[in-house]
Amino acid sequence: MKKEIIDLLVKHGVPGEIASLVEIPQDSSRGDFAFPCFALAKLWKKNPVEIARELAGKIGTVKGFEKIEAVGPYVNFFVDKNKITEDVLKIIEKDKNKYGANKLGKNRKFMIEFSQPNTHKAFHVGHIRGTSFGESLARIREFCGYNVVRTNYSGDTGMHIAKWLWAFTKFHKGEKISGDESWFAKIYAEAVQKLEGNEKGEIEVGLINKKIDERSDAKLMTLWKSTRLKSIAAWKPIYKELDVKFNKHFFESQVEIAGKKIAQELVKIGVARINDGATIVDLKKDNLGVWVLLRRDGTVLYSAKDLALAEDKFSKYKANESLIITNSEQNLHFQQLRKTLELMKFKHWQNYYHLGYESVRLPEGKMSSRTGKNILYADFRNELVNAARSEIEKREKISENEINVRAVTIAIAAIKYTMLKQDTNKVIIFNKDEAVRFEGDTGPYLLYTYARAQSILRKAGKITKINNYSVGNHERNLLNEFARFPEIVVNANEHFNVSRVAHYAYTLAQTFNEFYHACPVIGSDEEGFRLRLVRAFCQVMENTMHLLGISLLKEM
Repeated sequence: MKKEIIDLLVKHGVPGEIASLVEIPQDSSRGDFAFPCFALAKLWKKNPVEIARELAGKIGTVKGFEKIEAVGPYVNFFVDKNKITEDVLKIIEKDKNKYGANKLGKNRKFMIEFSQPNTHKAFHVGHIRGTSFGESLARIREFCGYNVVRTNYSGDTGMHIAKWLWAFTKFHKGEKISGDESWFAKIYAEAVQKLEGNEKGEIEVGLINKKIDERSDAKLMTLWKSTRLKSIAAWKPIYKELDVKFNKHFFESQVEIAGKKIAQELVKIGVARINDGATIVDLKKDNLGVWVLLRRDGTVLYSAKDLALAEDKFSKYKANESLIITNSEQNLHFQQLRKTLELMKFKHWQNYYHLGYESVRLPEGKMSSRTGKNILYADFRNELVNAARSEIEKREKISENEINVRAVTIAIAAIKYTMLKQDTNKVIIFNKDEAVRFEGDTGPYLLYTYARAQSILRKAGKITKINNYSVGNHERNLLNEFARFPEIVVNANEHFNVSRVAHYAYTLAQTFNEFYHACPVIGSDEEGFRLRLVRAFCQVMENTMHLLGISLLKEM
C-alpha cells in the first residue's frame, strides 16, 4: 500500500525521493498513511498547506482507498478497511511463522561473532547484553534469508590467564578444580588485588604468560588445559537457558601462531615496524594512535590474533560479510583493526564490521571483573527467578514444577527484553524490580498479553462462522500493527537495529490490550471475526518474540 501511495504521488509530480517520505501517523484518525508536504514547499514555492490541498484534489478518488484528504500540511490516506483486513489476515494465516520473512539475504553468508566470555573469568550481567543482541540479530538475518554462521571468540591465553594461574599456584595449590564460574571469578579478583603494587608478582606473571605463549612448561600447560576446559563447560548451561547456539567457537590460543606470523610479515612489507622492541602499526596520521601487535618479549597481543581471525573467517568459512559485536570500550581497537586490514590490502576489509554496545550497570554503579565487583549471571538470574515466583504466587495456585518453569521463562524474558529494547549506544541501568513487572514496557508484560490472547482462544474453541462484520477503530489499529511487521523486519535487518523489533513488540501488545478492553470477543455479534484477529495477533507476536529470542508462555 505504501508503494502504491508513492506511485500515486510520483504520478502527480512529486519527486520519488520526496514521495518516499510517506509515514504512518500515530493517531489512526489521521489516516493509515500520511504524506508531509513540507519538503515540497521550497521546490514548488508554495505553502505546504496549499500544496496538500492541491495534491489531494488532483489525486481524487482511488480504488482501494476510502478517502484521500488534506489536513493542514498533510495528505492523509485512508485505506479501504475491508480490503486491508482480508489482505492482511489471509497473508498471516497463509505464511504463519514465516509471516514478515523475506529473501533479502538470499545466497549470502553472514558471519556474526558475539558473547565472547574469557575463560578463567566470570560470565556476568554485562555479557548478557552482547549475547542477547547477537542472537537476536542472527535470527533477524536468518528471517531475511541469510545463511547465518554464529561464532564465539574467547580469550583463553594472555595476561588475565597468567594472573589467574599465578594466583592459583601461589595461594590455591592442591585445591580441587571446580566447574563453578564463581570459583574462577573469585580467584581472578584475588589475583588483581594481590598484584596491586606487587612488582615481584608482576614479573612472575610475565614469566607465566611467556611460558604459556611458548608452550614451554609441561606442568603449567596441564594446569592451563584442565582449568580451561572446566571454565568453558560452565558456559554451556547459561547458553542453553538463554536459547543461544553457536556454529563455531574460536579461541585466542588457536590464532596465536598465525597472528605472530602476520605481525612479522607486516614488518617486512612496511605496514608495521619495530619500536623499542615492540611490533607496532603507526596509525597516528589516521587519528587512530599506535596499535601494538607484539610485546617487547615477543608475546602476541590480541590485536595480532584478531588479524589472523579475520583471515580465517573469510578464507575458511567463505563469509560475504562478518560482524563483530563487543562492548563499546573496544571501538577504537576495531577501528585500528579495520584500518590495518585495509593497509595490508586484505580483500574483504570493507565487509568486516564492528558494532559496539554500551555497558550494563546496576543502580549501585559499574561492574568490573578485575575487582570482583560484578554480578555473576547465575546470581542475577536467581534473583529474577525468585522475583518472578513471587509475582506468580500472587495470582494463582499451581504445582511447584509449573511455578519453576514459568518463573525461569519470565525471568529470562525480563532480562532479554530489558537488554534489547535499549539502543546499543545507550548505557542500561538494570533495575530488577522494574524489569520483572507484569505491566508497562517489560518482557513479562509481553508474555502476559500473549497468554491472555491464548486464554481467549482456549475458551472459544473453534472459530465460529464469520458473517458480515464491521471494522471499528480498535480492530483497524490492530490490523495496521500486523501490517507494519514486515517493514519493521526490513529496517532491523538493514540497520542492525534489534531495539526496533522490541519497541514493535510492546506497541503490538499495547494495541491488542486496547482492542481486548474495548471489543468483547466471546459471545459478541462479531465473535468469529474478532477471534480471527486474536489468532492473528498470537501468530505475529510469536514471530516477533522469536526474533528477540524470547520464549512465550500460553499460561502465566
